[in-house]
Amino acid sequence: MSATSTTPPDEQRSEHPQNIATAIAEVSERATLLIHEEIELAKAEIAEKTGELMRGAVVAAAAGIFLVMALIFVLVGCAWLLYYYLPGNAFTYFWGFFAMAVILLLLGIAAGGIAAKVVKKAAPPVPSMAIDEARKIRETVSATEDAPRAGAARSTAPAPAPAASSSPPLPAPAGGGSPGGGGEERRT
Repeated sequence: MSATSTTPPDEQRSEHPQNIATAIAEVSERATLLIHEEIELAKAEIAEKTGELMRGAVVAAAAGIFLVMALIFVLVGCAWLLYYYLPGNAFTYFWGFFAMAVILLLLGIAAGGIAAKVVKKAAPPVPSMAIDEARKIRETVSATEDAPRAGAARSTAPAPAPAASSSPPLPAPAGGGSPGGGGEERRT
């Protein structure tokens, strides 16, 4: 006979829930471990990428400093070149620097104008369709709110007498409007 037939059924039932509970606990522990390992991996990747970005930023800053210094030397060279071509005596080299300053000022004004146009053009777009829809919704809601008020005004006017009634007809309102309240009401 087999080993399962020798154990009583009550013991098999009690072992079965324990095995399920053990399996669930093991799966839960492994899932927790997996999540923690994924978090650590993400931290390591972020640290590595941050380090690379920092090295790149330092190299870019050094390149920016070199470019600014080169631009300064180019501008000084242009100022001396302007001095060479401008009329004047031998000791008026400052006119070359003033001429270069005027040229840079004009370039700065032109660049500022272009930048202003670009900024105005690139301003955040106005959601005109959403605004139109909101306006329509507001008009619809205010129209439905006004309708009960108009209905309340109509209910204050006297109602017409039923056609099958044996009572005499009611006289018209003093304002000359119809009994249904469709006309204007006059107040004296």
